[in-house]
Amino acid sequence: MTHVFRLRVYYEDTDFGGIVYYANYLKYIERARSEWVRSMGVDQRRMKEETGVIFAVRRVEADYLSPAHFDDELEVRTEFLEFGSAKVILRQEIWREETRLFVGVVTLVAIGDGGWPTRIPAILRP
Repeated sequence: MTHVFRLRVYYEDTDFGGIVYYANYLKYIERARSEWVRSMGVDQRRMKEETGVIFAVRRVEADYLSPAHFDDELEVRTEFLEFGSAKVILRQEIWREETRLFVGVVTLVAIGDGGWPTRIPAILRP
């Protein structure tokens, strides 16, 4: 299953040359993950209150392939690569029409109240 999140590049996202600042790609993929979870009907704030579980990024592998520019319309595509008892590995790509701009592989870990890895809640299991 692939989730698609669309966004537009604003002036504030760019550097002096009108090119998207590299760290903003990480913000874009974070927004896409949040919207993906929301689209599954999961309220992350409520999940934390009820189960004590939050997700933390453990690792990001990022490849910047081509620049995005001011006013571009982008699409973030997110898909599962691996699902474990306490971790999820996702592939996230950012596209502008037919051009792939960015590829990221993100490892997320479920963290319990004590700050240690814990089992992912059933509501998020495939």
